[in-house]
Amino acid sequence: MTDTSFEDLPFLRRQARTQRFTLGAPKEFKVAPDGSRVLFLRSESGTDPRHSLWSFDVASGEETKLVDAAELLPGEEDLPPEERARRERSRETGGGVVGYAVDAAFTVAAFSLSGKLHTLDLVTGEVSVLVEGSVVDPRPSPDGAHVAYVRDRRLRVIDRATGADRALVEEDGEDIAWGLAEFIAAEEMGRTRGYWWAPDGKSLLVERSDRAEVPRWTIADPANPQSAANVVAYPAAGTTNADVTLAILGLDGSRVDVAKTDWEYLAAVHWSAAGKPLLSVQSRDQRTLEIQAVDPATGSVEVLHTETDECWVELAAGVPAWTADGRLVRESAADGDHRLVVDGVAVTPPGLQVRSVLHVGDEVLFSASEADPTQIHVFRTEGGELRRLSAEDGVHVGSGNASLAVLSSWSLERSGPVVTLVSGEKTVARIGSHTVDPDVVPNLTWLTLGERGLRAALVLPTGYEESEGKLPVLLDPYGGPHAQRVLQTRNAFLTPQWLADQGFAVLVADGRGTPGRGSAWEKEIAGKLADVTLADQVDALHAAAELRPELDLERVAIRGWSYGGYLSALAVLRRPDVFHAGVAGAPVTDWSLYDTHYTERYLGLPQKDTASYEHNSLIAGAGDLSRALLIVHGLADDNVFVAHSLRLSSALLAKGRPHVFLPLAGATHMTPQAEEVAENLMRTQVDWIVRELSGDAVKSEENA
Repeated sequence: MTDTSFEDLPFLRRQARTQRFTLGAPKEFKVAPDGSRVLFLRSESGTDPRHSLWSFDVASGEETKLVDAAELLPGEEDLPPEERARRERSRETGGGVVGYAVDAAFTVAAFSLSGKLHTLDLVTGEVSVLVEGSVVDPRPSPDGAHVAYVRDRRLRVIDRATGADRALVEEDGEDIAWGLAEFIAAEEMGRTRGYWWAPDGKSLLVERSDRAEVPRWTIADPANPQSAANVVAYPAAGTTNADVTLAILGLDGSRVDVAKTDWEYLAAVHWSAAGKPLLSVQSRDQRTLEIQAVDPATGSVEVLHTETDECWVELAAGVPAWTADGRLVRESAADGDHRLVVDGVAVTPPGLQVRSVLHVGDEVLFSASEADPTQIHVFRTEGGELRRLSAEDGVHVGSGNASLAVLSSWSLERSGPVVTLVSGEKTVARIGSHTVDPDVVPNLTWLTLGERGLRAALVLPTGYEESEGKLPVLLDPYGGPHAQRVLQTRNAFLTPQWLADQGFAVLVADGRGTPGRGSAWEKEIAGKLADVTLADQVDALHAAAELRPELDLERVAIRGWSYGGYLSALAVLRRPDVFHAGVAGAPVTDWSLYDTHYTERYLGLPQKDTASYEHNSLIAGAGDLSRALLIVHGLADDNVFVAHSLRLSSALLAKGRPHVFLPLAGATHMTPQAEEVAENLMRTQVDWIVRELSGDAVKSEENA
């Protein structure tokens, strides 16, 4: 398709084809030990979903394509089930080379493409296929001599010199996995790995998981009844998690089992030459987190630090870790702020909220928010001082290391990222980004609302003037924990602008529970998901209307997906005095059907906190529906199962409450990516909202 024909496509089609205008942006950066070059992934253009592996020479500024995904795989990918699951958990929608790993000296890279294990000799440029299929998560040893990978749920190692390939542990049983992150780790804890090489390359620390006692749930395909149902192990709240243990497996055939103390969740693992392997483990109630050091010779563990909290201990990305000189790096929220702690001393000041630790070496590279939670900046430690590396307002995603950091900078001033390399205080180079410009400038007003200072953005139709009259209001939140919508990046407001251009004032607000404002803010939702998150949306709406008289509070709708879908259904059920129509996409309707780690963190165990589950779920209140509700759900969703929406729909029908239910055949929890479906799904929602708000206005006039 030519560029001209692409430009002629409607916005929603262009957005789907470009994967929300992110294709063509470089990502997954790895910096060579000597800082001479940077490896990264990037698709060929802003419309090509296949990612290739590139190299950037820091001295010359030249880019070289090392692996051409289209050349290696001209057709469609054939992915093993475990790889499909990994991509669903990480919300990866791209194709081609979507991940890779390198050895310590930057001599070899390993990656899978269509399930085949490839290696790239980073000296000669030669690409080799070592294993023909069903490969998941290949990683070379630090010395580059071997490559480990998972196949058929077993960890295998191949010798690059001889081609000898063997499983490190032979164990029967389809419920057993060696080297794979279990569902909860990948979906809720941000841990997608299940094995870690020893620094000397002679052994590996490996997760063993057993899902035998995890409940089995079934995902059928009603659109294709001839297809077999997919049976998955899903640990719903209050049920049994996979049994996770660890062992150190030597290439010489040795095995040392790691002692397991009284923990339920393996949150993070770190193994570097600076010290013993580190584990971050949580109790079932998540109120206790321990950092443990493992003795590789005996498997015994030593507790280095324990953190407790009456609600929960938040997990932090990138820690624990050892600095190059053996100091322990961790995060602590004991005083209400998310602070970086090195060798027992907090090195970040109060009020600076650490978001993620990006790299630990001689110094620490990390991201954090200052007083404004709508911005994220990248910092590094410099002895006892801190230096902010990102200069402009916006959201900065960091990688690399403290000596040569890679910043992907997003802002309100442009669409797409600017990618720079920063060494010391200087920007030394820029890596090209080929994202498509959506040619959209959001008509955006930044707001701080109400007594709680809720961060919000109001998006009005392009060119709107107050003389044109009042606008119906559409709230477009996520509104739940662990996610923000109100961030200073133009790309975050492309869809809201399209919605506004359909004739709405679109309000996006982040309430309590969202990150960036400290642990006390996050924990105000404990036991009160429904009450707190809905109250903040209502307060944001009313406060915005006081400032902006063009908002018509007689015509208010709300739409959202996942937690946002839950919030939308909650809004029309519990606040019909405020909301006149709601679109609930993939909503959690019964919290006893959602997974252990997420749900129990906020609501406890359903066996002990029955009243909390009932109060925060939607089913019991189905009879209260008096406003318009459209429910949308993918039938193949293995995160929020379609049972959520079916149970709500059944309860509404039993109570005689009219509603609309739109099932999406073959769709998972990720919103549909096919261009036609993505466009028509959004237009269907908008058309429905317009009709319902118009009808509600007519009813109001008749009743006046």
